[in-house]
Amino acid sequence: MFDASHCRAGLIGALASLCFAATGALAQTAAAAPGKAPPEEIRIGYLRTYERTLALSVLDIPPEDIGIAGAKVALADNATTGKFMNQDFTLDLQSLKPGEDVLPAAQKLIADGAHWIVTDLSAEDTLKVADALKGTGALVINAGATDDRLREEDCRADMLHTAPTRSMLADGLIQYLMWKQWRNWVLITGSHSNDKLFAEALKNSAKKFGGNILEERVFEDKGGARNTDSGQALVQRQIPVFMQGLPEHDVVLVADESEVFGNYIPWRTWVPRPVAGTAGLVPATWHPASEQWGGAQIQNRFEKAVGRRMEPKDMQAWTAVRVVGEAASRTRSADPATIDAFIKGPDFTVAAFKGQRLTFRDWNWQIRTPILLGTQDSVVSTSPQEGFLHQVSELDTLGVDRPETRCRLDK
Repeated sequence: MFDASHCRAGLIGALASLCFAATGALAQTAAAAPGKAPPEEIRIGYLRTYERTLALSVLDIPPEDIGIAGAKVALADNATTGKFMNQDFTLDLQSLKPGEDVLPAAQKLIADGAHWIVTDLSAEDTLKVADALKGTGALVINAGATDDRLREEDCRADMLHTAPTRSMLADGLIQYLMWKQWRNWVLITGSHSNDKLFAEALKNSAKKFGGNILEERVFEDKGGARNTDSGQALVQRQIPVFMQGLPEHDVVLVADESEVFGNYIPWRTWVPRPVAGTAGLVPATWHPASEQWGGAQIQNRFEKAVGRRMEPKDMQAWTAVRVVGEAASRTRSADPATIDAFIKGPDFTVAAFKGQRLTFRDWNWQIRTPILLGTQDSVVSTSPQEGFLHQVSELDTLGVDRPETRCRLDK
């Protein structure tokens, strides 16, 4: 007979695998034993909009399962513990195209029994879903929208956020540039609204940490097929001219969330300078090359399950689903009110392979998370940077802190 206590003896390799497999088998046998109560269902909804669109680089086109893959891996992680707690986790997916009405899909998820709705939507649709579900008691977990206003003037008591804010991303990047003592920058901004929001976040971060944006230029989106042979020739001639005549600077900051020009800036500047922002050195919640702090473990499991490396949005969705699983495990309950109270309580933390456990800011329900700074191939650094101190948590040096918040959670 197999003794599960052997699993606690620290065995490794093939014998350790046998331990876990045998323990799992014992748990399944116990679950099926006569008279044992059926597993308690914990149903999570996932609502997103997705449309395969072109990017400046074909390597940057989001895979069709972006985010969903992270949520599914997290569901499997939840199930590993859940089978010992007699808990059964399920994931209901609703995927729409941009512009489709999200409310019927959200309401269907609730009608089908989901209490937690993980969203990967625009800021407008995220807020629409949160407001529409206000009377249902559901908890929305925003894993996609980075708009600061969802955590500030448009915050909601029943809306949590595992996606970072633009201000967190900008602060993480600017902290590193200040640590490097590269303090003088020029800012190249796209002409679309999201570009301007990220540019504003960079300017606020520069003011916050004492950096200098010497000049800002706007790159107007005039359309055109830049990936053609003639388009590439125009890029090679036009970008350096566009960058000519700038004041002496250390780094070029780029704000191009709309993917119009940003990736054309590195190696095409008039003078040789590093590029950071939405191109060059990019801030994010995760990086496909991250393997520190046990990251190799989640990367390997993710790659085995999905067939690719984990992207930031996958990690944000993974974290959202794990938040529910962690709270269900810690409370040993499937009751939504009990789980929600623990998530919002002072003892909640969740591990996410970033060197420290993550917690929620109780003034706007934004999750505290380190920001990884990476190039296309590697992680360069992680913020908060050394020397950026805070009286509560160094993670609160990233983004809007409690004294500056405009959030009122009584809405």
